[in-house]
Formats: sequence, structure tokens, C-alpha cells
Amino acid sequence: QVQLVESGGGLVQAGGSLRLSCAASGNIFRINDMGWYRQAPGKQRELVARISSIGVTNYADSVKGRFTISRDNAKNTVYLQMNSLQSEDTAVYYCSQGVVLRSNPLREYPYWGQGTQVTISS
Repeated sequence: QVQLVESGGGLVQAGGSLRLSCAASGNIFRINDMGWYRQAPGKQRELVARISSIGVTNYADSVKGRFTISRDNAKNTVYLQMNSLQSEDTAVYYCSQGVVLRSNPLREYPYWGQGTQVTISS
């Protein structure tokens, strides 16, 4: 009922920047929290950044000061601006959105994007 489409990943040199986007479409009444997670090879998925419906943000310590999460509610889209990228940031990045459906406005459902690869070369 809801699709999340991510874009913006790729290969970049250390110190460079990338901007990820994640757009939701479908049977959407409202989107609550939006977030970005990442999973590096051999590691568990971890939270990178999260933003509430009113714009309150929180970040993993490892990305504070380098990454910025933002959202455009009119477009049901969340962004992750990543600056000063380091080799440790190499991972598959997933977006997640807490969606309240038009067909069932009494509860929230978590949806995930398909993942986008971010590779930092040293």
C-alpha cells in the first residue's frame, strides 16, 4: 500500500559528500517519524538519524556534525545530507518511515526502503 523509493547513493572519495533521498507514495494519511539506518558488511543495522513529524532530530554519535536529516512533508520525503564522509560510513543505507494509512488511521505501520549502497574510497 506504500512504497518507499531511495536514491542518491554511490561511490565517493573520503571527505566528499552525498545526499540521500527517500520518497513515500501510496495510501498515506500521515507520516510520523522518518529515519535513516545503515548496515555495513558483517554488522548489525544501526540507526544513523531520525526526525519526528515536528522536526525534532537525533543522530548517532558517529555522524553528529557531519550528517543532517531533513524532511519535506508535502513530498513525503526524507533526506540525509552526508558531509565529510569517511571509510567507516560505507554501508547500505535504508530509510524508514512510520506511516498512518488512509484506510486505517488508528495505527502506524513501519515501512522500509530498498536500500542504497554508499561506498567511500580512501
